[in-house]
Amino acid sequence: MLVPRRLPAHIRDLANFFPAISLTGPRQAGKTTLLKEMFPDYKYVSLENPTIRLAAKSDPASFLAEYNDKVIFDEAQRFPDLFSYLQGMIDEDRRPGRFILSGSQNFLLRKNISQSLAGRIGIVKLLPLDNTELKNASILADTFEEAILTGGYPGLINEGYPREAFYSSYVASYLERDVIELVSSENLDLFQRFIQVCATYTGQAINLSKISNDIGVSVPTVRSWIGILEQSYIIFRLQLFFRNIGKRLAKTSKLYFFDTGLACHLLGLHDIEEVKSYDKLEALFENMMIADALKSFHHMRATPRFYYYRDTHQQEVDLVYERGNFARLWEMKISWNYKPRMIKTMERVAEYWDRPTETNLIYTGDEEHRVNKSTMINWRNVEWKK
Repeated sequence: MLVPRRLPAHIRDLANFFPAISLTGPRQAGKTTLLKEMFPDYKYVSLENPTIRLAAKSDPASFLAEYNDKVIFDEAQRFPDLFSYLQGMIDEDRRPGRFILSGSQNFLLRKNISQSLAGRIGIVKLLPLDNTELKNASILADTFEEAILTGGYPGLINEGYPREAFYSSYVASYLERDVIELVSSENLDLFQRFIQVCATYTGQAINLSKISNDIGVSVPTVRSWIGILEQSYIIFRLQLFFRNIGKRLAKTSKLYFFDTGLACHLLGLHDIEEVKSYDKLEALFENMMIADALKSFHHMRATPRFYYYRDTHQQEVDLVYERGNFARLWEMKISWNYKPRMIKTMERVAEYWDRPTETNLIYTGDEEHRVNKSTMINWRNVEWKK
């Protein structure tokens, strides 16, 4: 079955306004499937196909004479000259929804868009399935351990592939098709080791020097490789909350994976029992819920202003969201029963805020009600609000 996505309405809104649309996201997020389903009357051109790419490069004028309107260019970053040609075509005819570009290599795609199509294109992100999408399709896992292990890639969930075969193929395809363009071939084995090391840092502050020592590459290389993983939607960083935006960028950030199923694969966790016995299971649960918040916001086309909080007294809150003069705080805990200490720090931190603040406990227990100033929510019932 194909799990219905939440993004189509937003894509249509953009297609009714911009001459071109860009849909980015990781491999196997379902971009091609979604676009073909949404725009069945559009021509589909995969520029990952070497024959098609050669035809486009050899005679771009003839190629674009055939594909000059209502066309989906998949993996558009494979043909960089396409963007400058489209610029001229759009400037001559700015009818909305003429071209749809998709791609998994966000760095190259964004670079080409910024150089040629700025102001002419609407940009939207499709990430792995969020929990609301899974729940609406009645396939959200019953247990948090199963949800962590399964992850949310539609390519895995829709097709029913064996989990280990899917993720092994995913990593191989990612290295061979995306990373090879950004990392020298002699460093591919080191880069694969780097991804595995990153998985051990899930939910932790990034220590560039330690990762550098673990892998045997320089700190600048580690910093560059983290950027590659971010641009290809493998990981994301959560910045430390500061009132001063400049300080947010300067301070240590935490590392998370967009998909906990991939993180489990990299950690060598192959079944539910191995997940249950993992000594950093709380970090994986935290990762799953924070990634779900980020995915949900993108799928609602909302700006995810998320941070974590830690002060000089080492008081920490897992997730902070600010919007205007309002703030929401969340703590994530693995526990079947409520304990006052779960919300004590969060409520104390909330008292420091100089604006209205809402506090929430996301946990694995079934009771859902208010305690003190906080709301207790079972992880399956979380609904992220803009």
